[in-house]
Amino acid sequence: MSQPRSDSIVPDRVTSRQEAVPVQSPKPTSIAPRKKARRGFAAMSPEKQREIASKGGRASHEKGTGHEWTSESARAAGRKGGLASHGTKG
Repeated sequence: MSQPRSDSIVPDRVTSRQEAVPVQSPKPTSIAPRKKARRGFAAMSPEKQREIASKGGRASHEKGTGHEWTSESARAAGRKGGLASHGTKG
């Protein structure tokens, strides 16, 4: 009988284990975080924002989907806003 070649021997079980290494969070630095850059609509002047919003309002009314406030619906909306911001005081 010949002995099996050493490269064809397969172990009964694999014993290799990966140990969990705790991940360390990066150390805080003394550098202040950068301020977010204002982009798009937020970067425009209030006048430019108002002009664009006005165009949208006019277009929605021309299309027939614009909202028309009645005194009753305005009163109800104002009451809801007051309750939301002041709780139940009144």
